[in-house]
Amino acid sequence: MLGEPAEVPVGDPVESSGCPDSRTGPGSSAEKIFAEVLAGVLGAERVLRDDHFFDDLGADSMVMARFCARIRKRGDTASVSMKDIYRYPTVRSLAAGLRDAVPAPVVPAPAPEPSEVAPPGSTFRYALCGAMQFLAFLGYSYLGAFATVRGYGWVSDGAGPARVYWRAVVFGGAEFVGLCAFPVAAKWILVGRWKPDEFPVWGPAYLRFWAVKVLVRANPLIFFVGSPLYVLYLRALGARIGKNVTILSRTVPVCTDLLTIGSGTVIRKNSFFQCYRAHAGRIQTGPVTLGRDVFVGERTVLDINSSMGDGAQLGHASSLQSGEAVPDGQRWHGSPAQRTDLDHLGVTPARCGTLRRAGFGLLGLLKALFLYVPLGIGGAYILLDEAPRLIGQGGAAVAPVTSSAFWTDTLLLSLVLSLFLFVGFVVVGLAVLITVPRLLHLLIRPEKTYPLYGFRYAAHRAIARMTNTKFFVWLFGDSSYIVHYLQCLGYSLSRAGQTGSNFGTDVQHESPYLSSLGEGTMVADGLSIMNAEYSSTSFRVLRTSIGSHNFVGNFVAYPPQGRTGGNCLLATKVMVPLNGEVREGVGLLGSPSFEIPRTVERDSRFDHLRTGDELRRHLAAKNRYNLRTMGVVLCVRWFHLFVLTLIALVTVDRYDALGQLLDAAFLLLTLGFTALYFTLVERCMTRFRPLRSQICSIYDPSFWRRERLWKVPDTHFDAFNGTPFKNLLWRLLGVRIGKRVFDDGCYPTERTLTAIGDDCTLNLGSRIQCHSQEDGTFKADHITIGSGCTLGVGALVHYGVTMGDGSMLAADSFLMKGEEVPPYAQWGGNPATQLRNGRHRPADAPGPVPIRRPPPGRHRGNRGKGKTR
Repeated sequence: MLGEPAEVPVGDPVESSGCPDSRTGPGSSAEKIFAEVLAGVLGAERVLRDDHFFDDLGADSMVMARFCARIRKRGDTASVSMKDIYRYPTVRSLAAGLRDAVPAPVVPAPAPEPSEVAPPGSTFRYALCGAMQFLAFLGYSYLGAFATVRGYGWVSDGAGPARVYWRAVVFGGAEFVGLCAFPVAAKWILVGRWKPDEFPVWGPAYLRFWAVKVLVRANPLIFFVGSPLYVLYLRALGARIGKNVTILSRTVPVCTDLLTIGSGTVIRKNSFFQCYRAHAGRIQTGPVTLGRDVFVGERTVLDINSSMGDGAQLGHASSLQSGEAVPDGQRWHGSPAQRTDLDHLGVTPARCGTLRRAGFGLLGLLKALFLYVPLGIGGAYILLDEAPRLIGQGGAAVAPVTSSAFWTDTLLLSLVLSLFLFVGFVVVGLAVLITVPRLLHLLIRPEKTYPLYGFRYAAHRAIARMTNTKFFVWLFGDSSYIVHYLQCLGYSLSRAGQTGSNFGTDVQHESPYLSSLGEGTMVADGLSIMNAEYSSTSFRVLRTSIGSHNFVGNFVAYPPQGRTGGNCLLATKVMVPLNGEVREGVGLLGSPSFEIPRTVERDSRFDHLRTGDELRRHLAAKNRYNLRTMGVVLCVRWFHLFVLTLIALVTVDRYDALGQLLDAAFLLLTLGFTALYFTLVERCMTRFRPLRSQICSIYDPSFWRRERLWKVPDTHFDAFNGTPFKNLLWRLLGVRIGKRVFDDGCYPTERTLTAIGDDCTLNLGSRIQCHSQEDGTFKADHITIGSGCTLGVGALVHYGVTMGDGSMLAADSFLMKGEEVPPYAQWGGNPATQLRNGRHRPADAPGPVPIRRPPPGRHRGNRGKGKTR
């Protein structure tokens, strides 16, 4: 009962309070087991029953994750999760809570299919598939380069600006239509209609799948996301989409015949609904069905075979796993999703008819054909034809490659381009970003509802696109200068309190003029400030405010109604609460979120560097280093531009055999050089040495060297998704990656701290993050992923994690730092926990092996229309 806390010496028996716990075995005590294991993890002689894990014992989440892993390995007591640790933060309460916990009722869902670890793949098929992908890319690049070079030559032969413009309109329009129509035609020719199916990676069926996926995601129509033209594009690919549907996510679904969206549905940005997933070395396709008037929040994942009924809602930072369904009219949120009473549709409808939608789409198409495309072609004409004449080097493009004049002219033209881009774009572009969006913002009143697809909606989209230019956030991020840049854009940061790392290099918003952050708040990468609410016919903008002295972790979507105040820690991938009291002085973790300690003793070891003279001295040193970094990365980009200019000048106006050969390899040379060049830059920055595990202050020079690595461009990796060449690039960067790994879009942050086993399957949007920056403390550690593992779509693995062979992490999961996933286990959720007590069976286990068969009436050898293999 009440009284002094009892002491639990290690090795001494502990009296069990209350009735015996049957799960610990006869005569044993959960308290004794927990105390012994925790003392071993902490290196302490004894642990008290009522000692608080964080406040009294000084543990942190990494230490407690190791404690949970050791408890799971013992197998003689109930399994403990990190959520249990935060809910019951003492030995006594943890033992009692696990003994008395009553399982929460769950909505019945179809039983998941039995999973199995993929058997070792065929290296021959792996290599052959890579060779075929290379040839397909080479052929497509040749066709594109051939048409572009011939069309460009016809445009440049025009006499006078007017004739050049109209020729650019004709040629640009024809090429634009061809680039839009070709992926649609290729999809219907290569696949026909997508059906629910399953096939191994690296085979013939996968090769067709990959070709269609690359083409539909390279279509210029993806720039019309948020417009009715994008909906028409998905319909042309076979998607069944009703009227008045608004899609704001730029992640293009691939198996579109399996996508059904009812009328009046809204899908917010950064959502995944691909209608396929990669699992255990196989591609699985399945339907995603959304009824009428459905709302899908930001940063959500809809796995295959998921559905939502009419009027259903799925909140932000949530997911539906395979087989889950939201009934009509219900509102769910979380990962895994659960029922809630929150209403995410806070804006009233407005009149938005078919004529308005058609006019908006047509106007956008005309702007592309008569403004953006001709400007792009005209800019290339000026730079490749007129610029050499302006500097007195006419004919430079046709000089012999071996001549000194060719290299001199190339260098001069590259200087012109660099001056044009870095002076024109940086200075003039920065001036435009500060003025034009501010004028457009005057047209939109906060909290007033406007119909979609009108003048104000166009102004709202223009503000978001212009002020979210990634170049400047990339350049100024992770330094003190990002604060001044965001203030110039319109952020309310009057008392930001410089730390030198207030923001990372990836911050999004919908209106900078309605975004505010309090003093001393620090933000990691991936923050999305939501300043707008949408219905299928209307929108409105709202002010979004984040409190003072907060720390916002990676990939957080913060809505206008967020119920957090000052001195809060928002953990990675957390769902920001929208109801209840305003949280202050606490940490929030998970989706849906729950409270955790704001900080612990071990995370406050560098507090003396955050104030006074120590802060000023270290901040000044960091600012000087960041300035040098900005100069280095600008020079790196300039040299990259110089080489691309050289490649372009080798082929322009050349019609000999060498010119035609280089036309065919132009895109290949450009992409290959980009990948190898930035790989070499990153390895030079690390001096070709592996990174090491460390805990340090953000004012430590070793951390500044890590920050510099994050400024090396890496968006070109997306072009290698789903090919063997991406694994080769990861190896060149220092990732210890095994054989035949299927990488559909994973991103490891620290390459040399990452180890990936053979035959792993890594899905789109998954992330292997070997570091964490919590307030002013930087922590980094290794991540080991065993052979045959699967990372689901949008899953994130934090530092210090070990995944056993054959284990699986479900879509949109967050595997916390320090966790140890047993071999062949299935984990999921945010934070991730074990999904089932049983293990799925390895393929080489003794006894009969379950066989996956195609649906009745289907044969994998069929190649007719409408069949996939």
